[in-house]
Amino acid sequence: MILARWSIDARFGHKQTVIDFMVKWQKEIGSAIGWTEARILTGSVGAKESTVQAEILLKDLGELSASWDKLATNEAHKQWGKDLEPFIVSGTPKWEIFRIVADSASLAK
Repeated sequence: MILARWSIDARFGHKQTVIDFMVKWQKEIGSAIGWTEARILTGSVGAKESTVQAEILLKDLGELSASWDKLATNEAHKQWGKDLEPFIVSGTPKWEIFRIVADSASLAK
């Protein structure tokens, strides 16, 4: 399993707008491409308050790549990105991919 984390920084005063955009994206676009194991986070203690992240749990890099291929041709996703742009800090979007080596079930044993 992998955890794919997409991170962006909201412009000052627009964090809730960015959160709303991310939630809407997950409901309308993310779920349509199969991203059902997802959550939205925001910076709190020890992280920038302007940071908004989406975390998606996936089987492997192949599943992530197939999802990205679907997004590349999704017109709603393209429009969503254009609509979101005025509310984020340019240059801050980034992906981080983590391999899950242990989870609560395996750690409880």
